[in-house]
Amino acid sequence: MSAKKNEHDPRDDKLPIRMLHDRVLVRQDASEGERRSGGGILIPATAAVGRRLAWAEVVAVGQNVRTVETGDRVLYDPEDRAEVEVRGTAYVLMRERDLHAVAADRFEGSEDSTGLYL
Repeated sequence: MSAKKNEHDPRDDKLPIRMLHDRVLVRQDASEGERRSGGGILIPATAAVGRRLAWAEVVAVGQNVRTVETGDRVLYDPEDRAEVEVRGTAYVLMRERDLHAVAADRFEGSEDSTGLYL
């Protein structure tokens, strides 16, 4: 039985990229532009004060990456980044050492960990 032409093929979601060495490819969270203050005031992305770190999702890792996995959320400095576009989606390429923190479900319940990676 052949698949219909308009059906979504999950294989199309896989990136045609293999990361090398200690490189990490992330997709920046969409919420990193405008944000709201605690009082509900809308703060535009252009009104950034000082250096602000950003969260992103890891989409690919090189063979020498040891601390993050695909699907983890990581904290990084958006000033130190190299952007690349693949299939119309913007990604950020960086080295593992340029990540500041990792947030992942696998850290919950770890008795030997403080849970703080900042």
